[in-house]
Amino acid sequence: MTRPDLTDEAKIAAHRAELRMVGRNQRLGGFALVILGAIAVWGSGYTGGAAEVVQWMGYATLAGGWALMMVAIFLRTRYLRSRMREMD
Repeated sequence: MTRPDLTDEAKIAAHRAELRMVGRNQRLGGFALVILGAIAVWGSGYTGGAAEVVQWMGYATLAGGWALMMVAIFLRTRYLRSRMREMD
C-alpha cells in the first residue's frame, strides 16, 4: 500500500472518505447496540417482575456495543498506519 497523495483539498477529501468507510459496519452496529442497551436499561423500571433481567441484558448490550466501537477504532487505526507507512 502506498501513502496517499495529500497535495490538494480534493485528494484530502477523498482520503477522509476512504477512512470513513473503514470499520463502518462495526461502528454502526456498535452505535445501534449502545442505543438499544440504553433504552433497555432506562425502560427496565417499567417491565415489572423482569426488571432485573432486562436491566442486565441492557448492560450486556451496552458492553457489546462499546466493544464493537473499540474494534472499529482499532481497524481504522491499523488501516491508517499501514497506509501512511512508506513502501520501499
